[in-house]
Amino acid sequence: MNYKEIQDLLKFISKSELAEVRIKEGEFELTVRNKNYSKNKITSAPLMASPTVVSGIQASASQETPVAQTPAPAAKAPEAPKAEASDNLLEIRSPIVGTFYRSASPDKPPYVSVGDNVSVGGVVCIVEAMKLFNEIESEVEGKIVKVMVEDASPVEYDQVLYLVDPKG
Repeated sequence: MNYKEIQDLLKFISKSELAEVRIKEGEFELTVRNKNYSKNKITSAPLMASPTVVSGIQASASQETPVAQTPAPAAKAPEAPKAEASDNLLEIRSPIVGTFYRSASPDKPPYVSVGDNVSVGGVVCIVEAMKLFNEIESEVEGKIVKVMVEDASPVEYDQVLYLVDPKG
């Protein structure tokens, strides 16, 4: 690697959001760390505080659960047989880990609501992963019966987002 190539590489890295670059060619080895990246990282740290707040909300919800513990199983018991009775419900699942959003922005209506019909390829929600907003498309056709996730909640890979009645 010559001087000009190294200089161009340094300019590129300083303008990029890369944290570190390592290049090894034979016995030549070069490691470059981007100081601007750590500034970006610190700036984004408060944004990552949201999951901590969500955890706090979940903790307070679990504190409320003992108070409402008796009604909760009673409410879940009737729902489970309903789902078993209508085994023909299809599921729309999250293809990635991230944060679930029902609409494109807070001031926009949800992509789909209970009672709406969805078709294959229609956008049903957004899952944000690593600051990228991924439109989730339906792989099934039918009527939305139930939204399984709260808006702005974290979701796992393959987690059920919606229940769909194919006959709807």
